[in-house]
Amino acid sequence: LDFAILHALRAAAPLHVEAQSICFAANAAWRHTQHASMASRRRRGMLQLLLATAMRSAEPFQRASGAVPPRARVAPLRALDSFMLGRLDEMRVTFEEMTARLADPDVLEDMDLMMKISKQRSDAETTVNAYETYEGLKEEFDGAEEMFREAGGDAELKELAREEMKELEAKLAAAEAELALLLIPKDPNDDKNVMLEIRAGTGGGEAAIWAGDLVNAYTRYAGSQNWKVQTIDASPGDDGGFRQYTMEIRGESVFSKLKFESGVHRVQRVPATESQGRVHTSTATLAIMPEVDDVEIKIDAKDITMTTARSGGAGGQNVNKVETACDLMHHPTGIRIFCTQARTQLANKELAMQLLRAKLFELEQEKQASEIREQRLMQVGTGGRSEKIRTYNWKDSRCTDHRLGQNFNLDKVLGGELEPVIAACIAMDEKEKLEAMAK
Repeated sequence: LDFAILHALRAAAPLHVEAQSICFAANAAWRHTQHASMASRRRRGMLQLLLATAMRSAEPFQRASGAVPPRARVAPLRALDSFMLGRLDEMRVTFEEMTARLADPDVLEDMDLMMKISKQRSDAETTVNAYETYEGLKEEFDGAEEMFREAGGDAELKELAREEMKELEAKLAAAEAELALLLIPKDPNDDKNVMLEIRAGTGGGEAAIWAGDLVNAYTRYAGSQNWKVQTIDASPGDDGGFRQYTMEIRGESVFSKLKFESGVHRVQRVPATESQGRVHTSTATLAIMPEVDDVEIKIDAKDITMTTARSGGAGGQNVNKVETACDLMHHPTGIRIFCTQARTQLANKELAMQLLRAKLFELEQEKQASEIREQRLMQVGTGGRSEKIRTYNWKDSRCTDHRLGQNFNLDKVLGGELEPVIAACIAMDEKEKLEAMAK
């Protein structure tokens, strides 16, 4: 049917045959595809081309009779901006390059490099696939829009095109929203395990009890996520609970969910230690610290100067006449190592390099420890009541997140049902990042 209509159109257009018959043939072919299972977009596109050809053939006759209707105005679809499309195109090119590199024999021989490229490719695959889906939907929408404009006075055909445009517009909007979220820069720590530290703040013994309640809540939440929890350090309070408690939580995307929990958690209730029934306000601080990468020491040969000298002392004439001692200077850090322990120059050089690596490793560990301390202080502040991120009110059975301006059920939150709170925090963070990208 398709090729017969195409042949008829090509033969009819130059002869200026009756336009209505051409439109009827193309329209019939289009209606046929609405009920058949379409084999591919190529078949559909060909029929759209047939209809467009028919409309162009019919237009001179319609214009001559004064029956050409004005072109329909179709509301423009919200589209991704050029910057975002540029990033998506670059990401697709990079994805294809990484796919090609995985077939490179040199990469296959280097297990660490292959794992690194595979991880980067896997991270980009979801976005690239979503972009290809978006492009396919956009192509279909453009075809339906063209058909709507070329439909002329055929009300039935215009209605079919309008319905398809409406359906595709909804799918495109969803695809654009998904791509916008996928383009948000990912926190490099999102996939890491964490150290969760809870400390009693203002409130004496009641603060320690409250810290214990938070330990129970986050332990239950970790269990609901199938994460593994291990106690690292615990200091019990005098009246119960904990003055300080540190746990390691391991699992999938732990930091990405728990990173919004850092800060001061304030509780308002009548504590067990209160004999007169007065409501007390106490706090506990919570810090979420992502696991640190293993320290890797790389020494550039340009950063060191190595000279030799005579050792002297015990060891015979060899150490007194031959330059077996090694004098090593590491310029970036100012570390100097003079090694004379071994009886040969080569052994002293190797020993000096070992000592240098050990000292640089110690410096890196101190740097990491300092960064972790600074990160913790930034998260928890002083632990004062005014620095709260969340208030747990026993009287009203209400948990209020002050960043969100929302209330949640207190019993559920303390029972470990933190997913609604965390999901709202993630949504707020994504909204803020999208707004920042739009500026």
